[in-house]
Amino acid sequence: MRGEVDSDPLRWATRAGLAANGLIHLLVAWLAVRVAFGFGSRDRADQAGALQAIAAEPFGRLLLWLVVAGFAAVVAWRIREALWGFRYVRDEGDRVKKRLFSAVQAVVFAALASLGSRAAAGSSTGDGGQGITAVALRIPAGRVLVVAVGVGVVVTGVVMGVRGVKKAFTEDMDLGPASARTRAVAERAGQIGAVAKGVAFTIIGVLVVVAAVEYQPQRAEGLDAALKTLAIQPFGPVLLVVVAAGLASFGLFCFFDARYHRV
Repeated sequence: MRGEVDSDPLRWATRAGLAANGLIHLLVAWLAVRVAFGFGSRDRADQAGALQAIAAEPFGRLLLWLVVAGFAAVVAWRIREALWGFRYVRDEGDRVKKRLFSAVQAVVFAALASLGSRAAAGSSTGDGGQGITAVALRIPAGRVLVVAVGVGVVVTGVVMGVRGVKKAFTEDMDLGPASARTRAVAERAGQIGAVAKGVAFTIIGVLVVVAAVEYQPQRAEGLDAALKTLAIQPFGPVLLVVVAAGLASFGLFCFFDARYHRV
């Protein structure tokens, strides 16, 4: 059926890509803990930093090319879902929402594949967030545009957290074959992880808004800036460790998702 990955090799590659996303989140969590304890202030505590950490290991670049292949498979799968997927969802409005979400996920994994390929090739993995924000702030009504983007990211973070609490992520998983214990761990890991990512996205959105209001593009970088901003707040290291634990929980959930997602 269209919307599903038909060939077994592509299906397994897609699941490998979802699992690789879990590995990336675990590495980001570890980098965040290093920042919390003052050991990694110069390291990037985001996906780019995680990919660079993999590249620095023996055979790391070879592993990264395999990760990129998995991400590319996820992109292909998500595009097919966006075009033809979720026919099992009866409500047309819900089906459209899920297809839009898959389209967004295709873009996200394409960006990860791009970052991974640059890291594997030994190129810089800087995300260019500052540059894009600076350009936007220079155009007419640029501040309004950047504020709108920031507010949109905040809303995304809140929605992500709410959906996590409601366990909406289980709608597209087939947990029937899983034991009750496995199901419980997967659901709890997904809940905690989604809330943690929601918090991170909310902070990113706030930083984007601040960058527009105060005309400081350097404050609108992304996850790395968000986590490091959190670290310098009162009780920041403690809060950062909590968020890192949440990101690690999401990483764990990704492994369950790789096994039980409807692919």
